[in-house]
Amino acid sequence: MKISIASDHGGFVLKEAVKKHLEEKGFEVVDFGTDSLASCDYPDFGRPAAEAVAKKDVDFGILICTTGIGMSMLANKIKGIRAALCSDSVSARLTREHNDANVLVMGAGIVGEILAMSIVDTFLSTDFSKLEKHQRRIDKIE
Repeated sequence: MKISIASDHGGFVLKEAVKKHLEEKGFEVVDFGTDSLASCDYPDFGRPAAEAVAKKDVDFGILICTTGIGMSMLANKIKGIRAALCSDSVSARLTREHNDANVLVMGAGIVGEILAMSIVDTFLSTDFSKLEKHQRRIDKIE
């Protein structure tokens, strides 16, 4: 499985930890940056990472900023993206089962590293339910 990942300066440390975690599990990770703690603008990194998901160059995306709000707003502006801001594993599971979310967003200032890894693992290991009612709702969003 191929995953795009991106963050701004506020999510950089957590992005690096998530990237290492994914690579240790055998995932191919495409890192769209940022590459430091220097102040930067999240759209510069989040947009190309989410666009890679929309173009199906990767299977899923993970975006991280301080709260996750900015990255969520950005990603959901891109046609074909269903980004979910998750701060717990239950939300990560349900957004995959019910919404077929293809981008996970987390706030580094909200979730710690241990919880973030649980959220990531849950998101990536949960399949869409394929129930008609869930697909119907997704179709209405599109």
